[in-house]
Amino acid sequence: MNGTTTAEGTAAGATTASPVPKRRRFQIPERFFALQSYVALLLVFVAAIVFSPRRGGEIVFLNSENLLNIVRATSEIGIIAIGMTFVILIGGIDLSVGSVLGLAATGVASLLMVNQMGVIAAVLIILAIGAAFGAAQGLITARFGIQAFIVTLAGLQIARGLARIWSGGQGIPIAYGDGPGTAPDSFALLNSRTFNGTVPIPALIFLAVAVVAILVARNTVFGRHVYAIGGNERAARLSGVPVRRVKVAVFAIAGLLAALAGIIQAGQLNQGSPNAGISYELDAIAAVVIGGTSLMGGVGTVAGTIAGALLIGILKNVLALNNIDSNIQLLITGFIIIVAAGVQTFRARS
Repeated sequence: MNGTTTAEGTAAGATTASPVPKRRRFQIPERFFALQSYVALLLVFVAAIVFSPRRGGEIVFLNSENLLNIVRATSEIGIIAIGMTFVILIGGIDLSVGSVLGLAATGVASLLMVNQMGVIAAVLIILAIGAAFGAAQGLITARFGIQAFIVTLAGLQIARGLARIWSGGQGIPIAYGDGPGTAPDSFALLNSRTFNGTVPIPALIFLAVAVVAILVARNTVFGRHVYAIGGNERAARLSGVPVRRVKVAVFAIAGLLAALAGIIQAGQLNQGSPNAGISYELDAIAAVVIGGTSLMGGVGTVAGTIAGALLIGILKNVLALNNIDSNIQLLITGFIIIVAAGVQTFRARS
């Protein structure tokens, strides 16, 4: 009888016991994804040291002049990428930023050289044009529900066309002096250095923009609204977030920063070219993706984007130091973008 009871108890226990949980898939801690851009930047930095050519026993990559040149060269893409980060955080995309850079570079050169305008007035006008162009794209996207990809693809063509019309299809050289047909000497500061001739001015502008953007994203209501829209636009709207207004503002910021990058490029190259900024939007998107911002929106940081921009700058620099063909550089950069996008996909699934 005891045996029967035991058997019945065993059967009952087997019936009522919780099912054995399935074996869980391997999951990478979320902390890894938060730090992925910094880890990748460190790995690329170390690889750059290892593969850097030597001259007189010195590692060329670690030369202070070379490192400062990396930051200077990265400043334009970095500034554009910061604006792109806000756009992607709301689940959008902006393909026009490279063309807006070209429009801004052409415009500021024309205002200085042809219209003989002062530096402050010319810079403010170009920044306003960039912001207005971006805001118009944001308004079309938000008001009519047209995908940002389509709107900004059209904007890419429009901005490039405006730049070529403005300059007659030719670059506008910038010469400095006091006479007619010259620009004020103060604009040449964009091609100079400070702190005893060590730190490039564009690098300081990049740093200032980065600090402001990080503070806005982390500590303001606007920043919280950006993340909310990217996370769930419908829920954000129902929660009282002014979705349309935030979208317009985000695209305006992207246009403003693209125009700022165009002004910087014109100052560094001493000319404004309507062909400037071609494919810059791809580098900016790459920096954002490598920096850990999800293309689906709602996840990412400005600091990660900065790390991504520096990673691309370091990679291009060390490849150039080793005289790697520019086409191979494109292949390597494309491969890194694919890997970064793959990591984001794995993050979403896990």
